[in-house]
Amino acid sequence: MQVSLYNTPDAAAALARIRSRSIQANPDLAARVAEIVEGVRAGGDDALLRYTKQFDGVELDRTQLRVEPDFIQESASRAAPRAIEAFRKAINNVRAFHERQVESSWSMQSDDGVVLGLRILPVESAGLYVPGGAAAYPSSLIMNVVPAQVAGVRRLAVTTPPGTLERSHELAAVILELGITEVYRVGGAQAIAALAYGTETIDKVSKIAGPGNVYVAIAKKLVYGSVGIDSIAGPSEVVILADGGANPSFVAADMLAQAEHDPAASAICITTSEAAAREVKRQVDRQLGSLDRREIARASIEQYGAVIVVESLEEGCDLINQIAPEHLELMTARNDEAAELIENAGAIFFGPWSSEPVGDYIAGPNHVLPTLGTSRFSSPLGVYDFVKRQSVIRYTREAMAANRDRIAVMAQAEGLTAHARAVLMRKTGSE
Repeated sequence: MQVSLYNTPDAAAALARIRSRSIQANPDLAARVAEIVEGVRAGGDDALLRYTKQFDGVELDRTQLRVEPDFIQESASRAAPRAIEAFRKAINNVRAFHERQVESSWSMQSDDGVVLGLRILPVESAGLYVPGGAAAYPSSLIMNVVPAQVAGVRRLAVTTPPGTLERSHELAAVILELGITEVYRVGGAQAIAALAYGTETIDKVSKIAGPGNVYVAIAKKLVYGSVGIDSIAGPSEVVILADGGANPSFVAADMLAQAEHDPAASAICITTSEAAAREVKRQVDRQLGSLDRREIARASIEQYGAVIVVESLEEGCDLINQIAPEHLELMTARNDEAAELIENAGAIFFGPWSSEPVGDYIAGPNHVLPTLGTSRFSSPLGVYDFVKRQSVIRYTREAMAANRDRIAVMAQAEGLTAHARAVLMRKTGSE
């Protein structure tokens, strides 16, 4: 990772590398995922069991696909009490935040008696995917389950690869804390297909949410339309806007906190101070060696890390809007002013004490955020992702009489004569 001046070839090259990150898969991988999805759609449980043996190295029978409540209870009993308390606090904070997102149905009535409105209803069911490869993330389960529960979704089904609950007792404890009773030992693209199309054991759902690897991301893309999805999430990212007064150790630590997620994660510092830029780079190099996941973080920093020096706060904010980052940290003397200039960011963290991991775990806002520049048009996961809206139209005889000719003219202009006839025949209401 090098320090670059904005609008120079070095900075342009670094930004081009960062923008090259993608969730697009090569055709062979996409075809393989499509084969898995179709295999589960056609083969049901037998296909799930076959793929579980092939990809996870675990041989199950059909009765083992659904996790027994006693097993979850036993695994949860091994979780550290301090971890349970911390996750319980997180659940409460996340629930309190998301309860503010609840929308209410409404209606309006005009002078001629017409009633128009909007009904807000939860989706009937949601499937929530929990990855279980290198690590399981109970915090992600919280972020997906709580808004669905607040929305009023009646059925929640969790899928996670076999062995996850054996390794992560904290995940089992969070499942209990959240009151989830429908849990399945199945992961990867085959889990997404099972949730989308249903099998003999797993009933299909209305919407799928939750992070996963590239197989999961491609599978979600393939099943969309048969089922709703939250998003196609890409590698994680953070941008930190800092001035000369920012603590370079804090900036570096927060960059590395993002980098340890994934070799494809991106951590960028944009600063108005060349001296601060050099010190941030030095701190990153110094702190990197002490990380447990230093090889992952090093790959991320070397390929997709950057420290870019800008001439002004305004220029820095312009660059941020171009990047449209998932996470944005503001460490300047003018944070509120900077925020007013930011249009594109998934979440904004203000000041030195609002480190991005605060949002990942306990603050309350959802940590499922738009990645890869999609904050230009997308929002954090929320209650609104688990509801649907129905328009309500209640016309009176008088309103029909007042508007039928206009409707007919518009329909005839579009060549839809049956539409015109449908309203014109209601002249007396008795035809």
